[in-house]
Amino acid sequence: MQKTLTPAERLIVAADFRPGMVYPLPATEKNCRALMRRKVLSFADSLQGTGVCIKMNSVLRALGYDLIGEVQSRGLRVFADLKLFDIGETLATDGMFLKEEKPYLLTTVCTAGVSAMQALKAELPDTEVLGVTALTSLKDADTQTMFTCSTEEAVMRFSKVAADAGIDGLISSPKEAEMLRARFGVVMSINTPGIRFSWMPPVAGDDQNPDRIMTPAKAIKAGVDRIIIGRPIVRAENPRDAVMRTIEEIASAIA
Repeated sequence: MQKTLTPAERLIVAADFRPGMVYPLPATEKNCRALMRRKVLSFADSLQGTGVCIKMNSVLRALGYDLIGEVQSRGLRVFADLKLFDIGETLATDGMFLKEEKPYLLTTVCTAGVSAMQALKAELPDTEVLGVTALTSLKDADTQTMFTCSTEEAVMRFSKVAADAGIDGLISSPKEAEMLRARFGVVMSINTPGIRFSWMPPVAGDDQNPDRIMTPAKAIKAGVDRIIIGRPIVRAENPRDAVMRTIEEIASAIA
């Protein structure tokens, strides 16, 4: 990772809105999407000037890639967390569709394999492509069932595939950050969800593996380049205040 990031650039805020949070159910599909678009753009407006990156996942699938440009027009970078997974021909096509919108960050899934990830990256030379290793919700029992190894072993195995593909960075839990940094140095960026605040009550219905989460400060000190926080900020009483407090915590950790 050759980029020098400011504390604000180290924070990715996930716009994890879903039907029921934004409007009462049921709603027609047309109204659902229109209301969701307004909510996402209103959220982006509220974070203008902070310098953070906005992550979008399900809303991009529902509302279309032009939402990337709408958010970026507000001075915020966009992380298209699409977790693309397919054969090389299809991932190359995905890259062609995304090229016009120029997302700052984009995810693929390491199990897609070397050639597929290379095909995607070839279409998006100006986007930082990140490989998802083992989801932060997974526990050892899950990865033993799926990959016959522990979560740490799965992360290291899939990170090697990403390195062989020559993509730009990795998605893992902060627990694996020190191992990844020791293995890859600054060649790839390390970007971690599973971040929770020490100063905020637990998120209701949290699906993160508690053994793989960290506070912002601990994650940064472990060698993480960017932290990804969704529900603790989105559901905060004042999301902008939560963002600014997180940026301060990051700044203190790298001072």
